[in-house]
Amino acid sequence: MARALSPVEKAKFVAAKQASRLVESGMRVGLGTGSTAEWLVRCLGEMVRDEGLRIRAVPTSHRTAELARELGIEVVTLEEAGWLDLTIDGADEVDNDLNLIKGGGAALLHEKIVATASDRMVVIADATKRVETLGAFPLPVEIIPFGWQATKVLVEETLVGLDVLGREAALRMKDGEAVRTDEGNHILDLHLNRIGNARQLGLALNQIAGVVENGLFVDICDALIIGHGDGRVENLDLHGEVEETQFDFLASDNIFTDISD
Repeated sequence: MARALSPVEKAKFVAAKQASRLVESGMRVGLGTGSTAEWLVRCLGEMVRDEGLRIRAVPTSHRTAELARELGIEVVTLEEAGWLDLTIDGADEVDNDLNLIKGGGAALLHEKIVATASDRMVVIADATKRVETLGAFPLPVEIIPFGWQATKVLVEETLVGLDVLGREAALRMKDGEAVRTDEGNHILDLHLNRIGNARQLGLALNQIAGVVENGLFVDICDALIIGHGDGRVENLDLHGEVEETQFDFLASDNIFTDISD
């Protein structure tokens, strides 16, 4: 049975639907991780089923790969694809310069590798993810398990000299255990409140022994698609130009009626 979608779910859906229009048969496409990226995978699965779309997809996580296969999308490794035409992914925060915080789903390393191995990266998000200044969302940093306590101390010491308002670093936990990424690493969440210089912060963090990668995506995103609960979609590019589209929702017999957050 179909269920009513919340305004946030509608916003995620229309952003994903708009982004799916960028995908053409024959493309090699990076698929992101997270709730908004899941909507995209389902949109593409519907296109595979109903329109004969044929793509080779490189997922950024095991869970995205599993869903893509279930929906009939051909899944390949990045090594097999070689290079990607397009990556579409969500974001935890995005500012007006299209700088991002990613990693809420603990897939930031794979997401950054896939995004930077693409001709173009497009971010899809609901309107709540757009911010004036990054930092309200905790910044994820992927670290190796060996000596993680020492790495945490070094991260906190490094933050003292940087333009941030908070300096708390917390090991991400779930069900009483440290979260493991698909590469078997841990995640430190940095509660910074405001990030004054994202580029400087990202470079400083990646110089610390034990840090694998951080969730700041600077000069990687090429376009932003923002969905709204009323069906409006804003398309923004690096030049600050904005285009609007309007969608209607949702047929009761489509592929999305079994979605739940």
